[in-house]
Amino acid sequence: MNFQAWHRFFSRFWAVVICGVFLWGLGLGGMSNGAWASGWDYSPLMAALPQGNAVTDGKAILRNALPIDNPTVRELQGNLEDISNQLRAKRWSGIGGDIKKAQRLLETKADKLLASISPDRQPQAQTYLEQLHQTLDALQTAAEAKDRQQLLPLKAQALDQVGGLEDLMVTGFPFQVPAEYGHLPQLLGRATVKLTTSKGEITVVVDGYSAPVTAGNFVDLVQRGFYNQLPFTRAEESYVLQAGDPPGPEDGFIDPKTKTYRAIPLEILTDGDDTPLYGITLEDAGRYLEHPVLPFSAYGTLALARPNEDANGGSSQFFFLLFEPELTPAGLNLLDGRYAVFGYTVDGQEVLGKLRPGDMIEKAEVIAGGENLVS
Repeated sequence: MNFQAWHRFFSRFWAVVICGVFLWGLGLGGMSNGAWASGWDYSPLMAALPQGNAVTDGKAILRNALPIDNPTVRELQGNLEDISNQLRAKRWSGIGGDIKKAQRLLETKADKLLASISPDRQPQAQTYLEQLHQTLDALQTAAEAKDRQQLLPLKAQALDQVGGLEDLMVTGFPFQVPAEYGHLPQLLGRATVKLTTSKGEITVVVDGYSAPVTAGNFVDLVQRGFYNQLPFTRAEESYVLQAGDPPGPEDGFIDPKTKTYRAIPLEILTDGDDTPLYGITLEDAGRYLEHPVLPFSAYGTLALARPNEDANGGSSQFFFLLFEPELTPAGLNLLDGRYAVFGYTVDGQEVLGKLRPGDMIEKAEVIAGGENLVS
């Protein structure tokens, strides 16, 4: 490893350590000033320091998290996502190669793409394929001209079209939420929520496939108008942005039917598992080396806040992660497995950094997927 590589590694390592120390005293729950964690043992984490780069694009994480099994569409997705890696290294020949692979796959394996889509959805799938053909042609032209400004939005457009195909491949909800949480709202799919703030609009995709109870709670509160006119209560530049604390002495949502605090269990789905782990952190479960399907590796990651001492005490408060992706070496951080991620910011990321304590959520609204809420 050369000097520059070592420098990058240690810069990132110490950034994470500093962030960990900062969060230790911060208390992300916002409902307790106690230590963020006690008796933290870094040795297992350091021993398992993974190689490679984390996926730092929220949309890519959401695509990967879909409960589908179609290797062809994943290959197509991978070809297009690799364009960003090639572009960072200014490998225009590599970019052209990725586009040609995607075009060849679309021409020769369209039947395999359509095989995972039900007959009633085939017309919509055909539309996506036709649009993707056109986008790939435009991408090829931009690559040949080495036109970066044209290339990036076209790549994003192509990946959105692939994402549309992948959405059509989902055949149903992949698991049963435990009966003990049946009284809580559940999002059996995905929803898109727009937050109109005093500094601009933010759009998030909330993932019920990976966190149905956490996501369902959030969407239910949005539909109730709970977040309208609530302030952002914490805004630590380059760290976290938090909101959802209602006026008065309560730290969360009081259900008007039961007159009780709605507590949401910690809910984390890990790679390779069929159902989420409930009620316990990965560390306390002895699974601290496993990776959540929804990690804290993208700017604008959306997660449920909770008291430091109670993994199952979250309710209405939520936070956005404002770490830059380069401060998360190879996907390792001190939040995965301790807090429940339930969505990602897909538009308006620039607004997040402008918000300060006292700025308002003027309105929160579900703009897609509301029909997936069961309450």
